[in-house]
Amino acid sequence: MNESAKKARDIVTSYDGPKLRIMEVCGTHTHEIFRLGIRRLLPDNIELISGPGCPVCVTPVSYIDEAVMLALDKKATITTFGDLIRVPGTEMSLAGARSKGANVSVVYSPLDSLEYAKEHPDEQVVFLAVGFETTTPGSVMAVREAKAQGIENFSILTANKTMYNAYLALKGSADAFLYPGHVSTMTGMEEYYKLRDEHGISGVVAGFSGSEVLTALAVIIKKIEENKPFAVNCYPAVVTEEGSPAARKLVETVMEPSDSEWRGLGVIEKSGVELRPEYRDYDARYKFNLPKIEGRPNPACRCGEVLLGKCKPYDCKVFGKGCTPEHPIGACMVSSEGACSAFYKYGGDIWNKQ
Repeated sequence: MNESAKKARDIVTSYDGPKLRIMEVCGTHTHEIFRLGIRRLLPDNIELISGPGCPVCVTPVSYIDEAVMLALDKKATITTFGDLIRVPGTEMSLAGARSKGANVSVVYSPLDSLEYAKEHPDEQVVFLAVGFETTTPGSVMAVREAKAQGIENFSILTANKTMYNAYLALKGSADAFLYPGHVSTMTGMEEYYKLRDEHGISGVVAGFSGSEVLTALAVIIKKIEENKPFAVNCYPAVVTEEGSPAARKLVETVMEPSDSEWRGLGVIEKSGVELRPEYRDYDARYKFNLPKIEGRPNPACRCGEVLLGKCKPYDCKVFGKGCTPEHPIGACMVSSEGACSAFYKYGGDIWNKQ
């Protein structure tokens, strides 16, 4: 460990000020902080909260129900990233739909889904477009390419989300945020300055190595002592001030802001994106005339409260018992970036004592 990292660690481990609540928004941060043993370094007066930065975790039950309807009732071929297949819907997951004969396939990108559609012109292919600012450009590129090539058997079911209004909804949930490094490569720093200046929300953009996370935590501690809102980029090797204007422009040409439902947070105004009217032929909801669906989560699952920082995974009565990675009841246990998954995999000596 270099000298700067040692200094950051000393600042963190020696903190003896008032109770400090820090929300790591990104699911990758949640898992890396556990894996690297950083939680065990923290004094009792620093609490890390796992927030709603896992795209699979914040995808609502109603979205899974829509995908199941497309697969079983509309006979569409569903293409998706792997984690989403086992997320429970109201009645079943996509894995359950596949066991009933639905065609559900894992792909590695939206463009892979488009290629499948081109190779199977007799199938209606739907890609499940979930994720934040980092992954949305891939879905946009697939839709734009499909329109340019006149591919009519391809569409996407959108659940793409943007983080800015989620931070506003979470204001007061923590003293400061660990902002996600991946998303920040797209947004740049402007949104965080706006959160600081207009809403008094503080946070630090963090990388993913041990030294980068410790540095970000140390900066939060020092900035909190100044008693004024802050926004600091502690990941300058990757995150620039301007982010990626070209990628943002690409998304804006094909998609527009929309209200979006988040698991645990409910509907947040203008926190999602959907295809613009000129691309509606590639919107699965319009193409298949899907009805409005009200999903019903399993009442035993407390994923929504976990995502808001209102409880720890081990506070849930089914955690580690009825709900495990092999038999998940909630999305936070399914996802490789989920908080419940991280606590189960890395935090045994913590939650087994509860």
